[in-house]
Parts: sequence; C-alpha cells; structure tokens
Amino acid sequence: MPLAIVSGDITRMRVDAIVNAANESLLGGGGVDGAIHRAAGPQLLAECRTLGGCRTGQAKITKGYRLPAKYVIHTVGPVWRGGGHGEEALLASAYRSSLQLALAHGCESVAFPLISTGVYGYPKAEALRVATSAIADFLRAHEMDVRLVVFDRDAFRIDGALYADLDAHLSRSKAPARPRRAFSAPVCAGAADGAVQPPATLEQALARREETFSQMLLRLIDEKGMTDVECYKKANLSRKLFSKIRSDSGYRPSKPTAMAFAVALELPMEQACALLQSAGFAFSRASAFDVIVEYFIARGKYDIFEINEALFAFGQNLLGG
Repeated sequence: MPLAIVSGDITRMRVDAIVNAANESLLGGGGVDGAIHRAAGPQLLAECRTLGGCRTGQAKITKGYRLPAKYVIHTVGPVWRGGGHGEEALLASAYRSSLQLALAHGCESVAFPLISTGVYGYPKAEALRVATSAIADFLRAHEMDVRLVVFDRDAFRIDGALYADLDAHLSRSKAPARPRRAFSAPVCAGAADGAVQPPATLEQALARREETFSQMLLRLIDEKGMTDVECYKKANLSRKLFSKIRSDSGYRPSKPTAMAFAVALELPMEQACALLQSAGFAFSRASAFDVIVEYFIARGKYDIFEINEALFAFGQNLLGG
C-alpha cells in the first residue's frame, strides 16, 4: 500500500531509502539517529562530515553503506516548544523535503521514523497527524510506497478521546445481546426477509447473479464522478493493483482492499455492505477490524489515514492493498 504504519526497526527495512531523524550537525546522536549510524557503519559519518550540516525542516541524502537501504535521507525536525513557534510547518517541511529527495533519486520506497517525537519532544499524536497529512499530499501527485515505522507499538497512541471512544465501542461490540442484523443495516444481514423462490435449473441460478466486485466498483466510481486515480489514491492503493481490478471483471479483492474502496467512495453503511458482499465478505461484530471500520463509516468519517492510525493502535491490519 502507498502509506503503511508498521512496527519494527527502521534499520532493517528493505526499502530504497530510510529517513534519519538527525540533528543540524548531521554528525550522529541518540535515538534513531544513533541506531542508523551504528547500523550503517563509520563510512556514513565520514560522508555526513562533507555535507555541512542541515537546517531544520530540510533534508540531505547519503549512501546507505551497511544498511539494507540504498540511501539514507537525513532530515532535521523541530524541537517542540509548545506549538507556537512554527513547529508544525517545520515538521511538515521535513517530510516534504525528504520525499522530494527520494523522488529525485529514483526511490520507489521509503521508510520514515516518527520525526521529532524522541528527545525533541513533539507529542506523538500531533506528530503522526502532521506526518500522514504531508505524506498523503505528496502521494496524491506521485507513486511511491511509504512506511511510517513505529519502534514501540505500546507507546503509540492516537488522540486520547478517540482512543477511549473506540475502546468503549469495541467493548460494547463484545457484550452479549439478542440476535440482530449486523450494525442494524438491513443489507448487512444478507437475504431479504421475504421468501425467495429457488431456481428450477442451474441456468436460472446463474442468471440471478449480481454485479461482480469490479463491476460494482467501476459503476460507483462513475456515479461519484471520480477518476480512477482519485479513487485508488483515496483508497491507499497502488496503480498496479487498480489496473488488475479494472482489467478483470471477476477480480476478487482482499477484505481490507474492498473496505478501502468503500471508504474512498465515502459510501454509507448500506452501500459499503453491498460492495463487500459483491466480493464475498460481510461486516462481523466478532472482528475488531470490522468494528473499527464500521465505527468510522457510521459517523461519516472517511479519512483512510485516520482509520489506519486507529487500526494500528488496536493491533489490526490496515486498509489498503
């Protein structure tokens, strides 16, 4: 998927470039900066000495040396001083500058740490919002796989009020209750209430087939007045995957892919259920993944990156390819 949040060690990421949250000297430091220098070896520091430092919000590039990545992009994020000293603009600039350097050097994949959230003290939830916004703006115009690497998943938290609300929503979904239609949306329940006359022959049964996922998706894109590019980018999917869907009327997507399109098209719950059913899926109260996505759709909140932040925080797969 074009933008993914992952947990792990950024020095082990097999991407074209990793981003180093450096200081203005570019001569190494603590945290992720020190880890990258240790993993890359002394040649990285030797090259950094030739760069003449880097201003806050800007970026410079070196070779990756012993790292799996071909390049290291060094960027300097702002020190948090309460939010009233241009920190947000500087942090967004650090992401944009890094992405432009990656693009200029032909990188197809890049991995970022959550810049400025270590000793620089930028609040993690706000830093994540700036990061996803800056990366999403870039991806609207360019094709690249971008990873936000969170070293400690346990320390990752989305907005406190949203986290508490989602936690309560998930708890309610586990509570025993009388049998009911999924999410109180009739289409999620499957067949209509009335009895349906069974087909007399196999030919009659086949004639009753409804739209395939690809057919329904392409129809909905047209009805929404969207372009293909607008749709797959809002769905956090690649052009390559969308091309497969468009060229194969019988394409069977994964459930996260089908849900991603429902979010990208900003479908109300009933239509979202219908799109999932066309791919052979349904929302389930037994799945935390499903409950979280339903939470956002039911409230008309269709920012796929916000949804993915919540999914990551609760240890679920992300929407997209």
